[in-house]
Amino acid sequence: MLFRELMEEKRIHNLSVLTTGVEQSAVIQMAGKAHFCLARGESAAAWLAAQGVTTVEQVGEKPSLNFNASQWRERLFARIPSGDTQFSVFYATSIQPALLDRLAGELAGISRTVEWLDGAALPHNLPTQAAGLLGGSLQSIDILALINTDYPVFSPALPVLIHCAGFASQVAHLSSMLAQVYPAEHPLFLCLEKPGSAVPWQETTLAGLQGLPERVDAVFIAPCAPDTSLENFMQLIARLRAPDGCPWDRKQTHASLRPYLLEETYEALEQLDKNNMEGLKEELGDLLLQIALHAQIAAEANTFNITQVLQQINRKIVSRHPHVFGSVSVKNDRDVVQNWEKLKELERSAKGKEQHSSLLDGIPQILPALAQAQSIQERAARVGFDWPDIEPVLAKVLEEMREVSEVQNERERAQELGDLLFAVVNLVRWYGVDAESALRCTNQKFRRRFAYIESAAQMTGRELQNMTLEEMDTYWEESKKLDEP
Repeated sequence: MLFRELMEEKRIHNLSVLTTGVEQSAVIQMAGKAHFCLARGESAAAWLAAQGVTTVEQVGEKPSLNFNASQWRERLFARIPSGDTQFSVFYATSIQPALLDRLAGELAGISRTVEWLDGAALPHNLPTQAAGLLGGSLQSIDILALINTDYPVFSPALPVLIHCAGFASQVAHLSSMLAQVYPAEHPLFLCLEKPGSAVPWQETTLAGLQGLPERVDAVFIAPCAPDTSLENFMQLIARLRAPDGCPWDRKQTHASLRPYLLEETYEALEQLDKNNMEGLKEELGDLLLQIALHAQIAAEANTFNITQVLQQINRKIVSRHPHVFGSVSVKNDRDVVQNWEKLKELERSAKGKEQHSSLLDGIPQILPALAQAQSIQERAARVGFDWPDIEPVLAKVLEEMREVSEVQNERERAQELGDLLFAVVNLVRWYGVDAESALRCTNQKFRRRFAYIESAAQMTGRELQNMTLEEMDTYWEESKKLDEP
Protein backbone atom coordinates (compact mmCIF):
# COMPACT_ATOMS: atom_id res chain seq x y z
CA MET A 1 0.00 0.00 0.00
CA LEU A 2 1.32 3.47 -0.85
CA PHE A 3 2.19 5.75 2.05
CA ARG A 4 -0.34 8.42 1.02
CA GLU A 5 -3.05 5.74 1.15
CA LEU A 6 -1.88 4.74 4.61
CA MET A 7 -2.09 8.35 5.72
CA GLU A 8 -5.68 8.58 4.52
CA GLU A 9 -6.58 5.39 6.38
CA LYS A 10 -4.62 5.75 9.61
CA ARG A 11 -5.20 8.37 12.29
CA ILE A 12 -3.51 8.88 15.65
CA HIS A 13 -5.66 10.68 18.17
CA ASN A 14 -2.73 12.06 20.16
CA LEU A 15 1.01 11.90 19.52
CA SER A 16 3.56 12.70 22.25
CA VAL A 17 7.11 13.31 21.02
CA LEU A 18 10.16 13.88 23.19
CA THR A 19 13.92 13.86 22.88
CA THR A 20 16.19 11.93 25.19
CA GLY A 21 17.36 14.01 28.12
CA VAL A 22 14.06 15.45 29.41
CA GLU A 23 13.05 15.11 33.04
CA GLN A 24 12.05 11.61 34.20
CA SER A 25 8.67 12.72 35.54
CA ALA A 26 7.64 14.08 32.13
CA VAL A 27 8.72 10.84 30.47
CA ILE A 28 6.71 8.67 32.85
CA GLN A 29 3.65 10.88 32.50
CA MET A 30 3.67 10.94 28.70
CA ALA A 31 4.44 7.24 28.33
CA GLY A 32 1.73 6.31 30.84
CA LYS A 33 -0.99 7.90 28.67
CA ALA A 34 0.07 6.14 25.43
CA HIS A 35 -1.24 2.90 23.92
CA PHE A 36 1.93 2.44 21.90
CA CYS A 37 5.49 3.47 22.95
CA LEU A 38 8.18 3.82 20.29
CA ALA A 39 11.88 4.57 20.54
CA ARG A 40 14.09 5.37 17.60
CA GLY A 41 17.31 3.36 17.79
CA GLU A 42 19.09 1.54 20.58
CA SER A 43 20.25 4.61 22.48
CA ALA A 44 16.73 6.05 22.81
CA ALA A 45 15.34 2.64 23.86
CA ALA A 46 18.09 2.22 26.47
CA TRP A 47 17.49 5.71 27.80
CA LEU A 48 13.75 5.05 28.18
CA ALA A 49 14.48 1.83 30.05
CA ALA A 50 16.71 3.78 32.43
CA GLN A 51 13.79 6.15 33.05
CA GLY A 52 11.54 3.23 33.98
CA VAL A 53 9.66 2.84 30.66
CA THR A 54 10.01 -0.83 29.82
CA THR A 55 7.20 -1.56 27.33
CA VAL A 56 8.83 -0.03 24.29
CA GLU A 57 9.07 -1.04 20.64
CA GLN A 58 12.33 -0.02 19.05
CA VAL A 59 12.12 1.54 15.60
CA GLY A 60 15.04 0.76 13.34
CA GLU A 61 17.01 -2.11 11.92
CA LYS A 62 17.36 -3.93 15.23
CA PRO A 63 14.56 -5.82 17.06
CA SER A 64 11.78 -5.50 17.82
CA LEU A 65 10.30 -3.76 14.76
CA ASN A 66 13.38 -4.76 12.77
CA PHE A 67 12.76 -3.36 9.30
CA ASN A 68 15.09 -1.82 6.77
CA ALA A 69 15.07 1.82 5.85
CA SER A 70 13.01 1.44 2.68
CA GLN A 71 10.21 -0.30 4.62
CA TRP A 72 10.02 1.88 7.68
CA ARG A 73 6.79 3.70 6.81
CA GLU A 74 4.69 0.68 5.88
CA ARG A 75 5.93 -1.54 8.71
CA LEU A 76 5.46 1.13 11.35
CA PHE A 77 2.06 2.35 10.21
CA ALA A 78 0.82 -1.22 9.99
CA ARG A 79 0.95 -1.19 13.81
CA ILE A 80 -1.56 1.65 14.02
CA PRO A 81 -5.29 0.72 14.01
CA SER A 82 -7.50 1.94 11.17
CA GLY A 83 -10.42 4.25 11.67
CA ASP A 84 -11.16 7.11 14.03
CA THR A 85 -10.07 5.83 17.47
CA GLN A 86 -8.65 7.30 20.67
CA PHE A 87 -5.34 5.60 19.86
CA SER A 88 -2.32 7.49 21.26
CA VAL A 89 1.38 7.09 20.50
CA PHE A 90 4.48 8.02 22.51
CA TYR A 91 7.67 8.49 20.49
CA ALA A 92 11.17 9.05 21.88
CA THR A 93 14.14 10.03 19.74
CA SER A 94 17.71 11.20 20.19
CA ILE A 95 17.24 13.56 17.23
CA GLN A 96 15.66 16.99 17.63
CA PRO A 97 12.16 15.98 16.49
CA ALA A 98 10.34 19.07 15.27
CA LEU A 99 13.12 20.15 12.91
CA LEU A 100 15.09 17.01 12.05
CA ASP A 101 13.50 13.65 12.75
CA ARG A 102 11.76 12.48 9.58
CA LEU A 103 9.82 9.75 11.36
CA ALA A 104 8.44 12.21 13.93
CA GLY A 105 7.23 14.42 11.11
CA GLU A 106 5.49 11.50 9.39
CA LEU A 107 3.74 10.53 12.62
CA ALA A 108 2.69 14.12 13.24
CA GLY A 109 1.21 14.24 9.74
CA ILE A 110 -1.47 11.65 10.65
CA SER A 111 -2.08 12.83 14.22
CA ARG A 112 -4.99 14.97 15.34
CA THR A 113 -3.00 16.53 18.17
CA VAL A 114 0.75 16.59 18.77
CA GLU A 115 2.61 17.34 22.01
CA TRP A 116 6.31 18.18 21.65
CA LEU A 117 8.83 18.04 24.48
CA ASP A 118 12.42 18.75 23.45
CA GLY A 119 15.20 17.86 25.83
CA ALA A 120 17.92 19.54 23.76
CA ALA A 121 18.17 21.36 20.47
CA LEU A 122 21.13 19.25 19.34
CA PRO A 123 21.64 15.79 20.89
CA HIS A 124 25.20 15.31 19.54
CA ASN A 125 28.25 17.19 20.71
CA LEU A 126 30.10 18.12 17.54
CA PRO A 127 33.68 16.89 17.00
CA THR A 128 36.30 19.23 18.41
CA GLN A 129 37.93 19.37 14.98
CA ALA A 130 34.75 21.02 13.66
CA ALA A 131 35.15 24.11 15.84
CA GLY A 132 36.68 26.20 13.08
CA LEU A 133 34.49 24.80 10.31
CA LEU A 134 31.01 25.94 11.31
CA GLY A 135 31.12 29.64 10.47
CA GLY A 136 27.70 30.14 12.05
CA SER A 137 26.02 27.60 9.76
CA LEU A 138 25.24 23.91 10.19
CA GLN A 139 22.97 21.77 8.01
CA SER A 140 21.29 18.98 10.00
CA ILE A 141 19.43 16.19 8.23
CA ASP A 142 17.83 12.85 9.07
CA ILE A 143 19.38 9.93 7.18
CA LEU A 144 15.83 8.78 6.38
CA ALA A 145 15.54 11.86 4.15
CA LEU A 146 18.51 10.60 2.09
CA ILE A 147 17.19 7.13 1.28
CA ASN A 148 17.10 6.53 -2.49
CA THR A 149 18.90 9.85 -3.00
CA ASP A 150 21.50 9.85 -5.78
CA TYR A 151 22.85 13.36 -5.21
CA PRO A 152 23.34 15.40 -2.00
CA VAL A 153 20.32 17.57 -1.25
CA PHE A 154 22.41 19.99 0.80
CA SER A 155 25.13 22.53 0.07
CA PRO A 156 28.70 21.17 0.08
CA ALA A 157 29.94 24.64 1.03
CA LEU A 158 28.38 24.30 4.51
CA PRO A 159 29.06 21.71 7.22
CA VAL A 160 26.56 18.85 7.45
CA LEU A 161 25.42 16.72 10.39
CA ILE A 162 23.55 13.56 9.35
CA HIS A 163 21.56 11.84 12.12
CA CYS A 164 21.54 8.05 11.78
CA ALA A 165 19.92 6.70 14.96
CA GLY A 166 18.29 3.32 14.30
CA PHE A 167 19.43 3.15 10.68
CA ALA A 168 23.21 2.83 10.87
CA SER A 169 23.44 0.41 7.93
CA GLN A 170 22.39 3.23 5.60
CA VAL A 171 25.63 5.09 6.31
CA ALA A 172 27.63 2.82 3.99
CA HIS A 173 25.23 3.70 1.16
CA LEU A 174 26.00 7.40 1.58
CA SER A 175 29.43 7.07 -0.01
CA SER A 176 28.28 6.79 -3.64
CA MET A 177 25.92 9.74 -3.20
CA LEU A 178 28.50 11.94 -1.46
CA ALA A 179 31.12 11.04 -4.08
CA GLN A 180 29.06 13.09 -6.57
CA VAL A 181 30.30 16.20 -4.74
CA TYR A 182 33.10 15.39 -2.29
CA PRO A 183 36.57 13.96 -3.13
CA ALA A 184 37.53 10.55 -1.71
CA GLU A 185 39.94 12.11 0.80
CA HIS A 186 37.35 14.58 2.14
CA PRO A 187 37.31 14.58 5.97
CA LEU A 188 34.34 13.05 7.82
CA PHE A 189 33.71 12.40 11.50
CA LEU A 190 31.66 9.46 12.79
CA CYS A 191 29.87 9.37 16.13
CA LEU A 192 30.29 5.71 17.09
CA GLU A 193 29.12 5.75 20.71
CA LYS A 194 26.17 7.00 22.68
CA PRO A 195 25.62 10.75 22.61
CA GLY A 196 27.27 12.39 25.61
CA SER A 197 30.16 9.95 25.90
CA ALA A 198 33.64 11.40 26.43
CA VAL A 199 35.15 10.63 22.99
CA PRO A 200 32.26 9.85 20.64
CA TRP A 201 33.84 10.92 17.36
CA GLN A 202 36.23 9.13 15.02
CA GLU A 203 37.86 10.91 12.08
CA THR A 204 37.83 9.24 8.67
CA THR A 205 37.39 10.11 5.00
CA LEU A 206 34.67 9.59 2.42
CA ALA A 207 36.45 6.42 1.29
CA GLY A 208 36.37 5.21 4.91
CA LEU A 209 32.58 4.96 5.00
CA GLN A 210 32.83 1.41 3.70
CA GLY A 211 33.26 -1.42 6.25
CA LEU A 212 32.04 0.60 9.22
CA PRO A 213 31.28 -0.80 12.65
CA GLU A 214 27.59 -1.41 13.31
CA ARG A 215 27.01 1.55 15.59
CA VAL A 216 26.98 4.98 13.91
CA ASP A 217 24.78 7.59 15.54
CA ALA A 218 25.81 10.54 13.39
CA VAL A 219 28.10 11.63 10.55
CA PHE A 220 29.65 15.10 10.43
CA ILE A 221 30.88 16.24 7.00
CA ALA A 222 33.36 19.09 6.85
CA PRO A 223 32.48 21.83 4.33
CA CYS A 224 34.13 22.21 0.96
CA ALA A 225 35.55 25.59 0.01
CA PRO A 226 32.96 28.42 -0.11
CA ASP A 227 33.33 28.73 -3.88
CA THR A 228 31.90 25.25 -4.53
CA SER A 229 28.20 26.06 -4.30
CA LEU A 230 25.72 27.47 -6.79
CA GLU A 231 24.52 29.96 -4.16
CA ASN A 232 28.01 31.42 -3.73
CA PHE A 233 28.42 31.61 -7.49
CA MET A 234 25.14 33.52 -7.88
CA GLN A 235 26.27 35.90 -5.13
CA LEU A 236 29.44 36.53 -7.16
CA ILE A 237 27.39 37.32 -10.27
CA ALA A 238 25.07 39.62 -8.30
CA ARG A 239 28.13 41.43 -6.94
CA LEU A 240 29.42 41.99 -10.49
CA ARG A 241 26.05 43.48 -11.44
CA ALA A 242 25.75 45.63 -8.28
CA PRO A 243 25.86 49.45 -8.56
CA ASP A 244 29.51 49.44 -7.47
CA GLY A 245 30.34 46.27 -9.41
CA CYS A 246 32.07 45.78 -12.76
CA PRO A 247 31.18 48.41 -15.42
CA TRP A 248 31.39 45.84 -18.22
CA ASP A 249 29.11 43.32 -16.48
CA ARG A 250 26.64 46.04 -15.45
CA LYS A 251 26.40 47.15 -19.08
CA GLN A 252 25.40 43.74 -20.43
CA THR A 253 21.88 42.84 -21.59
CA HIS A 254 20.27 39.67 -22.88
CA ALA A 255 20.94 40.87 -26.42
CA SER A 256 24.58 41.89 -25.84
CA LEU A 257 25.39 38.53 -24.24
CA ARG A 258 23.91 36.57 -27.13
CA PRO A 259 27.18 36.08 -29.10
CA TYR A 260 29.03 35.00 -25.94
CA LEU A 261 26.44 32.32 -25.19
CA LEU A 262 26.89 30.90 -28.68
CA GLU A 263 30.69 31.20 -28.53
CA GLU A 264 30.97 29.44 -25.15
CA THR A 265 28.71 26.65 -26.38
CA TYR A 266 30.96 26.00 -29.36
CA GLU A 267 34.09 26.18 -27.23
CA ALA A 268 32.65 23.51 -24.93
CA LEU A 269 31.85 21.37 -27.98
CA GLU A 270 35.42 21.81 -29.20
CA GLN A 271 36.78 20.41 -25.93
CA LEU A 272 34.36 17.51 -26.24
CA ASP A 273 35.67 16.80 -29.73
CA LYS A 274 39.22 16.80 -28.36
CA ASN A 275 38.18 14.59 -25.43
CA ASN A 276 39.92 17.16 -23.22
CA MET A 277 38.22 16.79 -19.84
CA GLU A 278 40.23 19.54 -18.17
CA GLY A 279 39.31 21.91 -20.99
CA LEU A 280 35.69 20.79 -20.88
CA LYS A 281 35.55 21.52 -17.14
CA GLU A 282 36.73 25.07 -17.79
CA GLU A 283 34.38 25.66 -20.74
CA LEU A 284 31.35 24.32 -18.86
CA GLY A 285 32.16 26.91 -16.18
CA ASP A 286 32.24 29.63 -18.83
CA LEU A 287 28.90 28.38 -20.16
CA LEU A 288 27.45 28.40 -16.63
CA LEU A 289 28.62 32.00 -16.31
CA GLN A 290 26.45 32.93 -19.29
CA ILE A 291 23.42 31.20 -17.78
CA ALA A 292 23.98 32.92 -14.45
CA LEU A 293 24.34 36.35 -16.07
CA HIS A 294 21.09 35.92 -18.02
CA ALA A 295 19.29 34.78 -14.86
CA GLN A 296 20.65 37.73 -12.86
CA ILE A 297 19.67 40.26 -15.53
CA ALA A 298 16.16 38.75 -15.60
CA ALA A 299 15.95 38.87 -11.79
CA GLU A 300 16.85 42.56 -11.78
CA ALA A 301 14.03 43.16 -14.28
CA ASN A 302 11.61 41.05 -12.20
CA THR A 303 10.94 38.73 -15.14
CA PHE A 304 12.37 35.51 -13.62
CA ASN A 305 15.27 34.37 -11.44
CA ILE A 306 17.64 31.41 -11.13
CA THR A 307 15.35 29.68 -8.63
CA GLN A 308 12.52 29.71 -11.15
CA VAL A 309 14.87 28.47 -13.87
CA LEU A 310 15.82 25.51 -11.67
CA GLN A 311 12.22 24.86 -10.67
CA GLN A 312 10.98 24.85 -14.25
CA ILE A 313 13.63 22.44 -15.51
CA ASN A 314 13.15 20.23 -12.44
CA ARG A 315 9.42 19.97 -13.10
CA LYS A 316 9.97 19.40 -16.81
CA ILE A 317 12.42 16.54 -16.20
CA VAL A 318 10.08 14.87 -13.70
CA SER A 319 6.98 15.24 -15.89
CA ARG A 320 8.75 13.92 -19.00
CA HIS A 321 10.20 10.87 -17.21
CA PRO A 322 7.12 9.10 -15.83
CA HIS A 323 8.98 5.81 -16.36
CA VAL A 324 11.47 6.96 -13.69
CA PHE A 325 9.38 9.15 -11.38
CA GLY A 326 5.97 7.59 -12.03
CA SER A 327 4.32 4.30 -12.92
CA VAL A 328 4.73 4.28 -16.72
CA SER A 329 6.56 1.26 -18.18
CA VAL A 330 8.84 1.45 -21.21
CA LYS A 331 10.64 -1.24 -23.18
CA ASN A 332 13.53 0.76 -24.65
CA ASP A 333 14.84 4.22 -25.45
CA ARG A 334 12.53 4.44 -28.50
CA ASP A 335 9.51 4.23 -26.18
CA VAL A 336 11.06 6.98 -24.05
CA VAL A 337 11.41 9.31 -27.04
CA GLN A 338 7.86 8.67 -28.25
CA ASN A 339 6.47 9.29 -24.75
CA TRP A 340 8.51 12.50 -24.63
CA GLU A 341 6.81 13.83 -27.75
CA LYS A 342 3.35 12.94 -26.43
CA LEU A 343 4.07 14.72 -23.16
CA LYS A 344 5.36 17.79 -25.01
CA GLU A 345 2.10 17.88 -26.97
CA LEU A 346 0.14 17.76 -23.73
CA GLU A 347 2.27 20.59 -22.33
CA ARG A 348 1.65 22.72 -25.41
CA SER A 349 -2.07 22.11 -25.06
CA ALA A 350 -2.01 23.02 -21.36
CA LYS A 351 -0.25 26.29 -22.21
CA GLY A 352 -2.95 27.12 -24.74
CA LYS A 353 -0.79 26.56 -27.79
CA GLU A 354 -2.22 25.14 -31.00
CA GLN A 355 -2.35 21.37 -30.66
CA HIS A 356 -1.76 20.80 -34.35
CA SER A 357 1.42 22.87 -34.59
CA SER A 358 4.24 21.10 -36.36
CA LEU A 359 6.38 18.59 -34.57
CA LEU A 360 9.37 20.40 -36.05
CA ASP A 361 8.47 23.87 -34.74
CA GLY A 362 10.69 23.52 -31.68
CA ILE A 363 13.90 23.11 -33.70
CA PRO A 364 15.77 26.45 -33.63
CA GLN A 365 16.30 28.02 -37.03
CA ILE A 366 19.67 29.33 -35.83
CA LEU A 367 21.13 25.82 -35.56
CA PRO A 368 23.91 25.01 -38.05
CA ALA A 369 22.46 23.34 -41.13
CA LEU A 370 23.89 19.88 -40.38
CA ALA A 371 22.64 19.90 -36.79
CA GLN A 372 19.27 21.25 -37.92
CA ALA A 373 18.92 18.50 -40.56
CA GLN A 374 19.72 15.78 -38.04
CA SER A 375 17.25 17.24 -35.49
CA ILE A 376 14.53 17.33 -38.14
CA GLN A 377 15.14 13.70 -39.04
CA GLU A 378 15.23 12.60 -35.40
CA ARG A 379 11.93 14.36 -34.67
CA ALA A 380 10.27 12.72 -37.67
CA ALA A 381 11.66 9.31 -36.68
CA ARG A 382 10.13 9.62 -33.20
CA VAL A 383 6.66 9.30 -34.70
CA GLY A 384 7.63 6.49 -37.07
CA PHE A 385 8.46 8.51 -40.20
CA ASP A 386 11.69 6.66 -40.93
CA TRP A 387 13.17 3.90 -43.06
CA PRO A 388 12.71 0.39 -41.60
CA ASP A 389 16.44 -0.45 -41.97
CA ILE A 390 19.66 1.09 -43.29
CA GLU A 391 19.61 -0.42 -46.82
CA PRO A 392 17.12 2.08 -48.30
CA VAL A 393 19.02 4.87 -46.52
CA LEU A 394 22.18 3.91 -48.42
CA ALA A 395 20.16 3.59 -51.62
CA LYS A 396 18.76 7.10 -51.12
CA VAL A 397 22.28 8.56 -50.91
CA LEU A 398 23.26 6.87 -54.18
CA GLU A 399 20.03 8.06 -55.81
CA GLU A 400 20.71 11.67 -54.80
CA MET A 401 24.30 11.43 -56.11
CA ARG A 402 22.97 10.27 -59.49
CA GLU A 403 20.43 13.09 -59.60
CA VAL A 404 23.19 15.65 -58.94
CA SER A 405 25.09 14.39 -62.01
CA GLU A 406 21.97 14.46 -64.20
CA VAL A 407 20.71 18.01 -63.65
CA GLN A 408 21.25 20.56 -66.43
CA ASN A 409 21.38 23.93 -64.65
CA GLU A 410 22.98 25.49 -61.57
CA ARG A 411 19.71 26.19 -59.70
CA GLU A 412 18.57 22.56 -59.90
CA ARG A 413 22.09 21.34 -59.07
CA ALA A 414 22.11 23.43 -55.86
CA GLN A 415 18.78 21.89 -54.87
CA GLU A 416 19.97 18.37 -55.60
CA LEU A 417 23.18 18.94 -53.65
CA GLY A 418 21.05 20.02 -50.70
CA ASP A 419 19.04 16.81 -51.04
CA LEU A 420 22.28 14.84 -51.16
CA LEU A 421 23.58 16.48 -48.00
CA PHE A 422 20.25 15.80 -46.25
CA ALA A 423 20.41 12.13 -47.29
CA VAL A 424 24.02 11.84 -46.07
CA VAL A 425 23.03 13.33 -42.70
CA ASN A 426 20.29 10.71 -42.48
CA LEU A 427 22.87 7.99 -43.13
CA VAL A 428 25.09 9.45 -40.42
CA ARG A 429 22.13 9.44 -38.02
CA TRP A 430 21.39 5.80 -38.80
CA TYR A 431 24.93 4.90 -37.82
CA GLY A 432 24.39 6.64 -34.48
CA VAL A 433 26.88 9.43 -35.21
CA ASP A 434 26.36 13.17 -34.67
CA ALA A 435 26.76 14.77 -38.11
CA GLU A 436 27.90 18.15 -36.81
CA SER A 437 30.58 16.58 -34.60
CA ALA A 438 31.71 14.22 -37.35
CA LEU A 439 32.23 17.05 -39.83
CA ARG A 440 33.96 19.23 -37.21
CA CYS A 441 36.33 16.32 -36.56
CA THR A 442 37.08 16.00 -40.26
CA ASN A 443 37.58 19.77 -40.52
CA GLN A 444 40.16 19.62 -37.75
CA LYS A 445 41.86 16.66 -39.41
CA PHE A 446 42.08 18.58 -42.70
CA ARG A 447 43.52 21.61 -40.88
CA ARG A 448 46.24 19.45 -39.27
CA ARG A 449 47.19 17.80 -42.55
CA PHE A 450 47.17 21.04 -44.54
CA ALA A 451 49.28 22.71 -41.85
CA TYR A 452 51.78 19.86 -42.35
CA ILE A 453 51.97 20.64 -46.07
CA GLU A 454 52.51 24.33 -45.29
CA SER A 455 55.24 23.49 -42.78
CA ALA A 456 56.96 21.11 -45.20
CA ALA A 457 56.88 23.73 -47.94
CA GLN A 458 58.38 26.35 -45.64
CA MET A 459 61.19 23.98 -44.58
CA THR A 460 62.14 23.38 -48.23
CA GLY A 461 61.93 27.07 -49.12
CA ARG A 462 58.92 26.57 -51.41
CA GLU A 463 55.69 28.50 -51.72
CA LEU A 464 52.45 26.55 -51.95
CA GLN A 465 51.42 28.44 -55.05
CA ASN A 466 54.51 27.13 -56.85
CA MET A 467 54.15 23.48 -55.79
CA THR A 468 52.48 20.91 -57.99
CA LEU A 469 49.45 18.94 -56.82
CA GLU A 470 51.57 15.78 -56.88
CA GLU A 471 54.14 17.37 -54.51
CA MET A 472 51.47 18.53 -52.12
CA ASP A 473 49.78 15.13 -52.24
CA THR A 474 53.07 13.48 -51.23
CA TYR A 475 53.20 15.63 -48.10
CA TRP A 476 49.47 14.96 -47.54
CA GLU A 477 50.12 11.23 -47.41
CA GLU A 478 52.98 11.83 -44.96
CA SER A 479 50.69 13.91 -42.77
CA LYS A 480 48.32 10.98 -42.28
CA LYS A 481 50.92 9.45 -39.97
CA LEU A 482 50.08 12.25 -37.51
CA ASP A 483 46.64 10.68 -37.02
CA GLU A 484 48.06 7.26 -36.17
CA PRO A 485 47.95 6.29 -32.49
